[in-house]
Amino acid sequence: MSEPTVTCPKCQSEIPLSKTLAEPLVAAERARFEAEAKALRHKLEHREEELQAELAKKLADEKKKLIAKAQQDALRESAETLDSLEKELESEREKVKRANAKELELLRKATELEDAKRDLELQKQRELNEERAKIREAAQKDEAERHRLKDVEREKMIADMKTQIAELQRKAEQGSQQLQGEVQELNLESTLRTTFALDVVEPVPKGQHGGDCLQRVVGPGRGIVGGLLWESKRTKAWSDGWLAKLRDDQRAAKAELAILVTATLPKSIERFGMIDGIWVTDWASAMPLASALRQQLIELARARQASEGQQTKMELVYDYLCGPQFRQRVQGIAEAFITMRADLDAERRLFEKHWAKREKQLERMLKNTAGLYGDLQGIADQGLPEIEELEMKPLALVSDGVAG
Repeated sequence: MSEPTVTCPKCQSEIPLSKTLAEPLVAAERARFEAEAKALRHKLEHREEELQAELAKKLADEKKKLIAKAQQDALRESAETLDSLEKELESEREKVKRANAKELELLRKATELEDAKRDLELQKQRELNEERAKIREAAQKDEAERHRLKDVEREKMIADMKTQIAELQRKAEQGSQQLQGEVQELNLESTLRTTFALDVVEPVPKGQHGGDCLQRVVGPGRGIVGGLLWESKRTKAWSDGWLAKLRDDQRAAKAELAILVTATLPKSIERFGMIDGIWVTDWASAMPLASALRQQLIELARARQASEGQQTKMELVYDYLCGPQFRQRVQGIAEAFITMRADLDAERRLFEKHWAKREKQLERMLKNTAGLYGDLQGIADQGLPEIEELEMKPLALVSDGVAG
């Protein structure tokens, strides 16, 4: 191995060094080199951090500028779109207004045309009737002049035809009264079954004596406590013979009480009352009277059960039922029932009128809202979101809603 040398700074000649002298020089040179490298590395790191900070600042500034520009562009585009939509909406409103005015004018003209048409038809009918009368009068004069001998025969034929017509009308009225009576009987039975659901209402078969129907009153213990025999009349005149027949029917049916419902009351009764042991009432007081009589039969059965063998109490109860005090009490109940029913009917009519009016208003509002929103969707080219309440429901849902 060659001996290490060192270069002379003046003559640039190589001077051999011993190993003892070379090692300190090499170590010093290495230390200096490492210090310079460390300083250079520290400077580079510091410069890199400065460059990164400058770059981040520039990026943040550029980002802020881009965001501000994007926001300004978005606001400008939104404002332009909103202005355009407002102008289109105003244009559509004007179109709707003109269409409504045109529709109103058309409706007015249609009404005027309809009125004019009716007036013209009425005038034509009047003129036609006048012409018919003139033709009939002229024909009658010509016929009288040419066929005087046939007048008697014609008059006789007319008289015969009038007699036949009168007979046919009488038979038709008889059949109509019978049909009306049957309908009235069915209505009475249905009303009794609806009003007194616990009682047993039995119709009397056609062709048998016993009134129209028999109401067997059921007491609190589910037992029959008595019977009410019903007879209904729908004639224009009162007949006293109805009472005797109904009394016979009452005995045949073994009913405790008999009630005659008639459209024409006798002069001695205003709404209801008792005549010869028969209760006579009009249709408005029939159900209140039945409620009172039914309750009295129940009370009488209770009294009979509580005081069996005590004839005196039964006689008192019978006297009470046949006396004026009971009639006045039942009349008070019936009058209160009739008043309450009239008030209820008046309130029902009033509310039905208000409900119908509000329903029409809601339908009109919903129709106009759906039309306006549809127009806006067409303008915005499906840009507006769908509204569930304005969309067509599925068939199954609609069917369920109708069924509910």
